[in-house]
Amino acid sequence: MSSYPRVASLKTPDAFRARIAALGLELPCDDAILTAPDSPLAQPLEAGGIRIGNRWVIHPMEGWDAETDGTPSDLVRARWRNFARSGAKWLWGGEAMAVVPEARANPNQLIIQESTRDSLARLVEETLEVHRAEVGSTDDLLLGFQLTHSGRFSKPESKTRMQPQILYPHPVLNAKFRLPEDYPVLGDDEIERIVERVIAAARIAESCGARFVDVKHCHGYLGHEFLGAHERPGKFGGSFENRTRFLREIAAGIHAATGLRIGVRLSAFDLVPYKPDPAGSEGGKLGPGIPETAPLPYRWGFGVNQERPTEYDLAEPVRFLALCEEIGIRMINVSCGSPYYIPHIQRPALFPPSDGYQPPEDPLAGCVRQIQVTAELKRRFPGLAIVGTGYTYLQEYLPHVAQAVVRAGMADAVGLGRMVLSYPGLPKDTLASGKMMRARICRTFSDCTTAPRNGLVSGCYPLDPVYKSMPEAEQLEQIKAKGR
Repeated sequence: MSSYPRVASLKTPDAFRARIAALGLELPCDDAILTAPDSPLAQPLEAGGIRIGNRWVIHPMEGWDAETDGTPSDLVRARWRNFARSGAKWLWGGEAMAVVPEARANPNQLIIQESTRDSLARLVEETLEVHRAEVGSTDDLLLGFQLTHSGRFSKPESKTRMQPQILYPHPVLNAKFRLPEDYPVLGDDEIERIVERVIAAARIAESCGARFVDVKHCHGYLGHEFLGAHERPGKFGGSFENRTRFLREIAAGIHAATGLRIGVRLSAFDLVPYKPDPAGSEGGKLGPGIPETAPLPYRWGFGVNQERPTEYDLAEPVRFLALCEEIGIRMINVSCGSPYYIPHIQRPALFPPSDGYQPPEDPLAGCVRQIQVTAELKRRFPGLAIVGTGYTYLQEYLPHVAQAVVRAGMADAVGLGRMVLSYPGLPKDTLASGKMMRARICRTFSDCTTAPRNGLVSGCYPLDPVYKSMPEAEQLEQIKAKGR
């Protein structure tokens, strides 16, 4: 494990700020967690003309645990109940829902289609009932569905075997995931059918009670891959206009067919893929991350400096958000990169997943990078409702930073991902008492990622008693022991 100091060892806000300063970084951090109604996180927000009761957001978090027919399982329903009782007033998608079965990220991903409509409607109804009973009115709760096509990272039949659907050959990712150079790419006619399926899925989402849909453009999945399709010929690649045609056609179709608002969860910047340093890997232990060798200019990414691909470039992301404003998309959830090929920037963690690498930087740097990029985009687009990501590794100081960020106008709202698996009540607790339950804080052990990478359901095995008592917990420990 890397020798960076653990956040838990920083006993005061002053110590936390000193560590940030020692890294040469800037990040606002309040001295105390404020309660409602004084907390900036307790203030209402308007997004797409909808009033939202506070500034806490729950990111889409899937557990690789739906039924194989794409309907919710007991584990799915339990997770959504936790989201409902969290106290957050913006549930961004619940979890990813595949628009076609062959594009699932795993064979137990939710599918949004006619055959699953009734079960998804019941899931929404139960979520609203739990929120009303434990939090209060749902009038100021914004719940949406995240619509996804997993593209290059599709695994519809096996949790451990990819069946990629790609837009172009990627010189690094094709080699990394053992795809031949002549692996077939999706044709324009196939893409048009996917556009139709996304629009049809939005109609189903509206009938189920969702108030918005997220047309997912992050983490290496299909929407995100379109944005990096500089080398793809035809009407869906090359120019910025062509690379955004997928979103523009979907948005026009959804606006014509429904009354839904549209959001986009966006990987706003990327870097070249990383790999474990072979020189630092011994005895089965992962080495620190180093960049993969890639041709220059690096023309297979979005928001990345093509000449220096270990650096980001916000020129096209800024252009993308301007397009979103133009076509009536007012809600942006800012993420970055992909957990499949650059986890240290996307999910900063001290303990890597089984298929990752040791962090090449203090994970706090990854948090600050995401927060600062989000702040820059918010500065440029004050009319968009922008959700920030990358807060879990802040641990004890997550609420201190989140409220300072919102107060400063660096983001409109703050999203919780992994943290909500271990500590779903964090928004409610902090707004009510100004305190956190230290025993529930996510310490980024990455079990929720290592488990699905090895065919197990995802959840917080260290802290959630449900997952801790499952047979999969013992299997996970065996898998982790082999990598130590």
